[in-house]
Amino acid sequence: MTAGFGGLRVLVLTGCSGHRFAQAGRSATASTRPDFGPLMPDPAGVFDLPEGFTYRIVSRFGDEMDDGLLVPHRPDGMAALPGPDGAVVLVCNHEVSAGRERAEGAFGPGFERARSLDPALFFDHGRAFNPAGGGTTTIVYDPATGIVVRRFLSLAGTLRNCAGGPTPWGTWITCEESVVGPNDTFARAHGWAFEVPATVEPGLAPPRPIEGMGRFYREAVAVDPVSSVVYQTEDRDDGLIYRFVPDVPGKLHAGGRQQALVVRDHPGLDTRNWRDGRIERGVSLPVEWVDLADVDNPEDDLRYRGFAHGAARFARGEGMWYGNEAVYFACTNGGTARLGQIWKYTPSRAEGTRREYGAPGTIELFLESKSPSVLENADNITVAPWGDLFVCEDGRDEQFLIGVTPDGETYRFGRNAVSDSELAGATFSPDGSVLFLNIQDDGLTLAITGPWNGQAG
Repeated sequence: MTAGFGGLRVLVLTGCSGHRFAQAGRSATASTRPDFGPLMPDPAGVFDLPEGFTYRIVSRFGDEMDDGLLVPHRPDGMAALPGPDGAVVLVCNHEVSAGRERAEGAFGPGFERARSLDPALFFDHGRAFNPAGGGTTTIVYDPATGIVVRRFLSLAGTLRNCAGGPTPWGTWITCEESVVGPNDTFARAHGWAFEVPATVEPGLAPPRPIEGMGRFYREAVAVDPVSSVVYQTEDRDDGLIYRFVPDVPGKLHAGGRQQALVVRDHPGLDTRNWRDGRIERGVSLPVEWVDLADVDNPEDDLRYRGFAHGAARFARGEGMWYGNEAVYFACTNGGTARLGQIWKYTPSRAEGTRREYGAPGTIELFLESKSPSVLENADNITVAPWGDLFVCEDGRDEQFLIGVTPDGETYRFGRNAVSDSELAGATFSPDGSVLFLNIQDDGLTLAITGPWNGQAG
C-alpha cells in the first residue's frame, strides 16, 4: 500500500621479540544481557531476537526498486543517516564480485536494465558493456511507521563494496575490497573509496574515487568528528591500519596525507597474537603515524612498504566504527585461537597535527576471543547509542549478533535462523530506535525494533 510522507510516495514492505605487552587479563563468556533477556525462536525462521523485539524485511535481493533496477545481492556494510522530515537514509554496500554481475547485480540478465543509463554514471562500464556490478543502494525509511519510502541504486560501476563508514557531514564512504583491473573485463583499476551522499531522490552519485586515500584492499573506514581524520582497515592477513588526514576537513577530494599506524618504540609490531599471545587486553600503547607515498599502489605493495617503515601488522582488519570518543575495529582472525580481536584506538587531542607527538593517540586490545561461545570471527561492527558494541559474526555454522559492553563483556542479541550466512551492516537509526542489519547470502535487510529498556535514549 502507499501513504504520504514528507511529500514522497511510500511503499509498505513486509614483532617485538622478547617483550610482552601484558597485564592481568580476565576471561569472558557470551551470555544474554539482563536488560534484553534470552533469545526467542523466530516463528518465521529468519532471525531470533530477545522477547519483545521484532523485525521487518525492508529489502530483498532481486526486488525491483523505484528506479526500475533490481536490488543487488550480498548486502554488506551500511549506515543510517538523517534525512528530511525524520526520514532515515540507509546507504547499503553490495559485495558483488567480478564474474558475478549477471546473476547478482542491479541490471538483470545481459545487463539489459543498464542500457538506459548514461555510461558516465558508472565508475567502470567495462571493456564491452560489462559494467562492474557492485555499488550501493539507498533505502529511504520512515522509523515512525516502519514504511519504506523508496529504494534505488546510488553508486554504480564499482566492485565488491564490502564495508565503509558514515561521515560527520552526513555522507557514506564506500570501499572496494578488490584490487583487480584493468584487465580483459574491466577498463579501470579498482580498490578505491567513494563518497555517497544521503539523498532521498533516486539518482546515482558521481563515481569519483577519493584518490588521496589510496588504492588497496580496503574494508571499512571511521571518521573522527573532531579532526575529520579518516581511519581505514585492510582485509589482509598482514594488513595495516591507515589514516587519511585531509587538507581541508570534510573535503576529502581536496587531498591530504595517507599514513600507517606504528606502535611507538616497537616498529613492525605483530599484533595478531597468532604465536604467543604477547599482547593482552587493556594495555595502552602509544601510537605514531608514518607517511606513505605512491598510494595509487599499482603493485599492491602498500602494506609491505608501510611495514618496512615500522607499521604494525593486523590480522584481517574488517569492521570499524567511531563511538565513545574512540575508533573500534575488528580483526577477523586475530588472536591465539584465530577467532577474532576488537581493538580500540583513542585519538590524540591534537590528532593529525605536529603537536600529537607530545600527546599521542593510543591503541589497546579491547577484546580477544578464546572460544566460539564468546565471539567467532568479528566482521562489521557498530556502536550502540548507549555505548555497547554490536558485532556481526562471520564464522562457521550459525552466526550471532554479539553485544559487547564497555567493560568488554559479551552477550548474544540475535541469531541468524534462516541460514549460516554471515551477518553484516549493523547500524542504528539516528534516533536509536531502529537497528538495521543484513543477512548477506540471503540478500535480506532487516529493521529491528523493540524495548531497548531506555538504552537507546
